[in-house]
Amino acid sequence: MDTDRQFKDRIYEQFARIGKAVCSPKRLEIIELLCQAPKNVEVLAQQANVSVANASQHLQVLRRAGMVEGHKDGLHVIYRIADSAVCTFIMEMRSLAERQLAEMDRITKTFLAGRIGLEPVDQAELLERVRCGKAVVIDVRPGDEYEAGHIAGAVSMPLGELEARLSELPRGKYIVAYCRGPYCVLSIKAVERLRAKNYKAFRLEDGVSEWQARGFPITRAAELPH
Repeated sequence: MDTDRQFKDRIYEQFARIGKAVCSPKRLEIIELLCQAPKNVEVLAQQANVSVANASQHLQVLRRAGMVEGHKDGLHVIYRIADSAVCTFIMEMRSLAERQLAEMDRITKTFLAGRIGLEPVDQAELLERVRCGKAVVIDVRPGDEYEAGHIAGAVSMPLGELEARLSELPRGKYIVAYCRGPYCVLSIKAVERLRAKNYKAFRLEDGVSEWQARGFPITRAAELPH
């Protein structure tokens, strides 16, 4: 075989390993979950709505492709993204799908039809409202994801705790909820519950990865005052 052709074939085979690793919808979801925070297989299975066995199989495929890595922590293996470039790649792939696949827009519009308070919040306007004390930003993801990284100034208020902690939210300010990004439903549910209680609630489409990609500040647990 021609050595030039052999070289190119072998290189494109390596490219294809990444394509094969992300050809499963559930593996894409698992990657997005790991972009939020490291997790064990049981947590990933529950959040991605798959069996532990299936989650484990998906993780092994991603691990062999170099996209995730794991380390032993007691009785559990904790999985994390192998490189921040993985999360960037997933965001770019999602953007490509949004630009090229009309079905993306149709599915989203159908899901959001008739739901109030879910119009996009302008990021620059949000920052200004927070600086002026006119808005409170709440992170409705699980607490471990908040600690791994959150929008600077956001308050951790996991969706499951929202009802019990309503007294912590001021009535006279805008309440802006965010979660894992534009296709995460946690913030949608939070806004609907808050609107039902007559709060001025809105949804921020950005998650932490999108917010950081725009150059806006992120805070991690190690940076919080003790």
